[in-house]
Amino acid sequence: MTGLILKDIRKSYGQVKILHGINLEIAEGEFIVFVGPSGCGKSTLLRMIAGLEDITSGEMIIDGQVVNDVPPSKRGIAMVFQSYALYPHMTVYDNMAFGMRIAGESKEEIDRRVRSAAGILQLEPYLDRLPKALSGGQRQRVAIGRAICRDPKVFLFDEPLSNLDAALRVATRIEIAKLNDTMPDTTMIYVTHDQVEAMTLADRIVVLSAGKIEQVGPPLELYDHPANLFVAKFIGSPAMNIMPATIETAGASTVLKLLDGSTVSIDIATPAADAGKKASFGVRPEDLSIATGDTHLFEGVVALVEALGEVTMLYVEGPVEEEPIVVKLQGTVPVRKGEKLRFASDPAKLHLFDAQGQAYAKI
Repeated sequence: MTGLILKDIRKSYGQVKILHGINLEIAEGEFIVFVGPSGCGKSTLLRMIAGLEDITSGEMIIDGQVVNDVPPSKRGIAMVFQSYALYPHMTVYDNMAFGMRIAGESKEEIDRRVRSAAGILQLEPYLDRLPKALSGGQRQRVAIGRAICRDPKVFLFDEPLSNLDAALRVATRIEIAKLNDTMPDTTMIYVTHDQVEAMTLADRIVVLSAGKIEQVGPPLELYDHPANLFVAKFIGSPAMNIMPATIETAGASTVLKLLDGSTVSIDIATPAADAGKKASFGVRPEDLSIATGDTHLFEGVVALVEALGEVTMLYVEGPVEEEPIVVKLQGTVPVRKGEKLRFASDPAKLHLFDAQGQAYAKI
């Protein structure tokens, strides 16, 4: 069983602390995605798993073995980088075979693995070409194929699609998803800042912020039940709208007092002691609608309308001074810039956070 266990992993550069005690268990065959803002430590953690960065403290266990002091070549790991790192003077075949030749594999075994990887990634027609004759997406598939040929226990991907244009990102993302299906026993760890990649590829997402894990779980669990304000605003695109409120009545059914003095009842339990305390409620843009009755969450002036055909995006000023509220409506909606509108939501779709930014549990 090729699992991976991180026990209180810490990383410092002198007095600068990068990772602050990472604890995580990854099962054999899982596809794990690390996400977080720039500088949160996700690429550093990936490089530590690969053995390219030393561990300041803690234990890293791969396949039951502590690997803190095991060199990268002995860890059974293959890494695919943001840059393709292909040898420009070698053919696709030779690029994919290079690592095995260095390792002393037989010609027969090299040929078998290269052609097998080429078949998985649909690279057979390109084996005799040089990298310069390939598109960006094809080059990235060659880099992935080179990793497959090493027959690794664990695959590491460090933002492998960030250098590709939008269309190639979609095509290559599909290839990586197919690769995961083809190699169900191989553990894959993927670093990205792209929401779509994380939500569509991951079995579980690890959300990192400032060197700490904020939440771990399946994509839809993080989307539907964010543990705190950071995760709520980071997972989902456009981001969740956050607005201030006061807990007027606490208990099994909480009543919130909103900015305009109106109230709304939500099915989120709050301790009796929290009555009268400040809070924040969140609602996703796609969970808002134009209010047709007196019940509403807020009102504001439409500052911008983006009619995209499939959806209409409204940017509404009023409820929060710092930034507009984003409303995502299905289809084409006849709304004009400058209109003053009221907006509502199903109370079950609301999220509630305490003054420290931690989520109250939904009933």
